[in-house]
Amino acid sequence: MPFTDPQAIATLLAQTRTIALVGISDRPDRPSYGVMRFLQGHGYRVLPVNPQIAGEHVHGEFVWGRLSDIGVSIDMVDIFRRPGAAGEAVDEAIAIGAQSVWLQIGVINDAAAARAEAAGLKVVMDRCPAIEIPRLGLAPISAD
Repeated sequence: MPFTDPQAIATLLAQTRTIALVGISDRPDRPSYGVMRFLQGHGYRVLPVNPQIAGEHVHGEFVWGRLSDIGVSIDMVDIFRRPGAAGEAVDEAIAIGAQSVWLQIGVINDAAAARAEAAGLKVVMDRCPAIEIPRLGLAPISAD
């Protein structure tokens, strides 16, 4: 069952340092663009993923084509994909050993969430960390 408890979400965000953002856009009018900037401003390392713009840079970070291309440990995979396409991103998150998946507002895929949970990942669905962080009053994370 995806996390809905505010304390569980706050703990997850506090334990997260590196986020892969699947579905990043290089267009400033797209929600993923603003969410990436917000998360960076709160101290997270955000690695953007989008095969359409792989090799480019968004907010100073290299854009990867796939999660498996990144090659560093990922705490959270934040998914900006249509619900039907989110399952593939969740399966990739499981394959790379991510600790959690976060399906954005409107991205509801119960089967994918169940697969992630069965694989031991924490799941948040139909929420946005850029909304949850201020709502929960979380301070920016500090570097370890």
